[in-house]
Amino acid sequence: MANPDYDLPSLTVLAALEVFEASARHLSLEHAASELNVTSGEITRQIKVIEDELGVLLLVRSENGVVLTSLGKDLYTELATIFSKASDVVTTIKRGGLPPSWRSS
Repeated sequence: MANPDYDLPSLTVLAALEVFEASARHLSLEHAASELNVTSGEITRQIKVIEDELGVLLLVRSENGVVLTSLGKDLYTELATIFSKASDVVTTIKRGGLPPSWRSS
């Protein structure tokens, strides 16, 4: 069930965001597929799920990989920031600490 406090898409779309982030970071569907251990066809399918949900094109194929649209660049920038922050929090927790934002003032 969706959290009414957040205006987020379905879990299927949220899961596909990892695929989009890897594709955008590498600017290559093949490199993203290799990193995520899936086929490039699955990468294409997952990106289409996001594009269909949002109703916009996020990337286009080129001779040398993919090119992000301006909206694709915006989404990638935000996802990279979010994933980086989440990674920092998880690393801190694994090391037995509390992230600064969780400590009482």
